[in-house]
Amino acid sequence: MSRRNKPSITPKAKIIATSMLEVMEDGREFESLLKYEFDNIDLVDEIRICLKEVSSIRNRPVICYVANVVKAVDVSISIDDSDSLPFHEMINSLPDDTTEIDVVLVTPGGFAQQVDIFVSMLRSRFDKVGFIVLERAMSAGTIFVMSGDEIIMSGQSYIGPIDPQIRGKNGNFMPAQSLLTLIEEINTRGQEALNQGQQPRWTDLQILREIDPMEIGHVMNASAYSIKLVMNYLADYKFRFWHHHSDGRIVTQQEKEERANQIASLLCDHNVWKNHGHAINREAAWDVCRLKIEHSEDIRDLDRMMRRLWALYYWMFENMVIAKVFVSENYCILRTGTISNQKK
Repeated sequence: MSRRNKPSITPKAKIIATSMLEVMEDGREFESLLKYEFDNIDLVDEIRICLKEVSSIRNRPVICYVANVVKAVDVSISIDDSDSLPFHEMINSLPDDTTEIDVVLVTPGGFAQQVDIFVSMLRSRFDKVGFIVLERAMSAGTIFVMSGDEIIMSGQSYIGPIDPQIRGKNGNFMPAQSLLTLIEEINTRGQEALNQGQQPRWTDLQILREIDPMEIGHVMNASAYSIKLVMNYLADYKFRFWHHHSDGRIVTQQEKEERANQIASLLCDHNVWKNHGHAINREAAWDVCRLKIEHSEDIRDLDRMMRRLWALYYWMFENMVIAKVFVSENYCILRTGTISNQKK
């Protein structure tokens, strides 16, 4: 019997287009772009068209701080001190009489100290700050959004636990809370053994010998710092206009602070989330933390514009070696790098 050759599949020639937004299909925003080759495209202009739409919907200027969480590059995509100057310049590029602003945010996290600098920049200038979580705002990014009067998320957006990462002796980062949890477990097992007239496990003793006491102190301080930031941000900003309970009772300042502390502690609790990379969607934020998140589809046309904007950024990160984007209507810095061999 003769063997048939498999038919070869010839890829269809792509159509030339001059605008991404014009050919983008609702519900298939990113996929629809893959049918085309784009001639003389100015991607930043396309992004700015989306930002103008979002600004029109929200009646306030919009700035973007978006990191490449799509493809690994060899420069930092985390929130760090190298972001201070472009972020400050981007804010200062807005008209002097601007009192309200939205921050479109995508980040894997970074340094909480730098977040506090960002918050000081925003809150010393603007009366109201909203955060639009385009895709993810993890770890320090979660701390950042807690400083907003509003947090807006779509069905695909998520935040994450705020338990800080620390660098161990081997140079690798690990969740601070997981170390504290391990020490607590070893202490419990050791105490149980002693109560029964036995010696603690040899392996547990070896683990404790490997842990630097200074490291434990750093872990405790880092966790306390993250909790304090979130607690203060919620009480001072997000809960600022929370005046009445659902039953009509007046909300006291003490109740705001207690709720803020509960939410901050839960977000930092490794026992609740088990993994520093746990994705907390808007439903989990409410069900577990009782944290109110605005749904993008409840705001006219915003959900559609968020999908379109993220499709543009996704295409950018797939096809260009960009690490971070700082962009507004009249400001733009694209921080570039080279493709990394490291797997995502």
